[in-house]
Amino acid sequence: MKEPVVDKDTCQGHMVCVGIAPEVFEIEDDGKSSVKNPEGADESTIQEAIDGCPADAISWKKK
Repeated sequence: MKEPVVDKDTCQGHMVCVGIAPEVFEIEDDGKSSVKNPEGADESTIQEAIDGCPADAISWKKK
């Protein structure tokens, strides 16, 4: 099984991931994205958020 992870050093806070999968991602107080619920959307929706990230800050990691 795999889950999405956000590289906080790479994230620029574009919020594309939150727009695509708000059940999975959220913007923290620092203006950067984080994963709030890795199982909040299906894999294809999460992949769409990964592919849509302008900073390439989101990837999959194996659990």
